[in-house]
Amino acid sequence: MGSRTARSRVLSTGFLITASALLCGAALGIGGYTFIYAEGASYMTNDPRACANCHIMQNHFDAWNKSSHKNVAVCNDCHAPHDFFGKYTTKAINGFNHSLAFTTGRFHEPIQITPRNRAITEAACRSCHADMVQMIDPAGHGHGTLACLRCHSDVGHPH
Repeated sequence: MGSRTARSRVLSTGFLITASALLCGAALGIGGYTFIYAEGASYMTNDPRACANCHIMQNHFDAWNKSSHKNVAVCNDCHAPHDFFGKYTTKAINGFNHSLAFTTGRFHEPIQITPRNRAITEAACRSCHADMVQMIDPAGHGHGTLACLRCHSDVGHPH
């Protein structure tokens, strides 16, 4: 009786290991295929054309090309934190969310900025225009009460 129990434990352990390996392999394979198909490596660069890899961003790219910021800022300057960890964490979160939304077809058109990404963009405005922000908002209340994007929502992407 004891050898059957040991044998069944070995079989069930083997099954769990095999099933886990298959699931991990499938996830890595699908993730790798999606990364290559979506030109994921291009998103690690600062090239604004990478943002237009997806058709939904083409209008934003075209508008940026006509904007006052074209010669002084690229997408990452406004839409990613300026520190290494924050930048690539944001890129990973956004990349995952975008690929999931576009794969499933569950996205709003035109694309909408999330509250998290709006806060990142607001911080970028305040960083680059610190002297002007200091004159307008010397107490630093902003981030809601005196949000740059409230009045200047089309600066980077004029319509």
